[in-house]
Amino acid sequence: MISVKKLTKLYRSQVKTGNIYKDFFHPVYKNQKALDDISFEIEQGELIGFIGPNGAGKTTTMKILSGILYPSHGEIQVLKFTPWEKKSAFLKQIGFVMGQKNQLLWDLPATDSFRLNKEIYEIPENVYKKNVDELITLLECKDFIHQQVKTLSLGQRMRVELIASLLHNPKILFLDEPTIGLDIFAQQIIVNFIKQYQEEKKATIILTSHYMQDVQRLAKRILFINKGTIIYDGTLEKLLSTYSTDKTIELTLSTPISKEVQKQFSIQTEDYTFPKLRLCVKKEQLSDVLSRLLPNVEFNDLSIEEESLEDVIKKMYQEK
Repeated sequence: MISVKKLTKLYRSQVKTGNIYKDFFHPVYKNQKALDDISFEIEQGELIGFIGPNGAGKTTTMKILSGILYPSHGEIQVLKFTPWEKKSAFLKQIGFVMGQKNQLLWDLPATDSFRLNKEIYEIPENVYKKNVDELITLLECKDFIHQQVKTLSLGQRMRVELIASLLHNPKILFLDEPTIGLDIFAQQIIVNFIKQYQEEKKATIILTSHYMQDVQRLAKRILFINKGTIIYDGTLEKLLSTYSTDKTIELTLSTPISKEVQKQFSIQTEDYTFPKLRLCVKKEQLSDVLSRLLPNVEFNDLSIEEESLEDVIKKMYQEK
């Protein structure tokens, strides 16, 4: 579905010297690499978590894949098309949702924008009605679908944005921070919808998000990009098995622990504030630590937690 080989994107910007005359009449420019010779392939029906820090190159990559930007170098094929040629047959097979951009007509209800998209994408009337009804139900939009877009909350607007992008049943869907700024209820609705939609339609989806819980719930494969270079391309399972080395023991104590126990287990002040005790241990040492610790403390509750995906990614990032 998507083939990227040696993709590079340069941005040209002026170097300001502080000399107004020189900056105006003899400007000096420099090239900055947003993407640096990256390559990857995505198969039909995959849902990819495309992650990385701010400014890493995620949105730039997605804009090139969707034809919004031109690359400086490289070979890109999406659905056997060259994206920046913007052929009608290509554009009718992709959808793009950006959490921080609005594509709907601000002063009109979302349904008017849906009708406009129907004509742009030349969707047959019966297909349009079926898709609209189905998407409104799945995204729970019935109560506000006829309100002006400018009166909608962020969570409501993101749901109707998704509908507008999916009316034509795109084969590839680019989702750039679709849950950014949403409350937990709106976020849950959208994440559940993406999961269900991808399973039913077998669409290929590239998802960027700074909410690792979203990525963990939806994606089986991760592309991690930093400073324009991909530093990890593989399954989420392999990422966790390679870099998740610790577990956290959390105890709710019924009585304070003695100084001797604190010394024996090297318990630091930041780990222990009665009644809470948190210990980070290596996975292979978990059984041994528990067998020695539990007989020496009185507790009401015990939990053992895996490392969060955020912590695992930090480890990988630091190692790379």
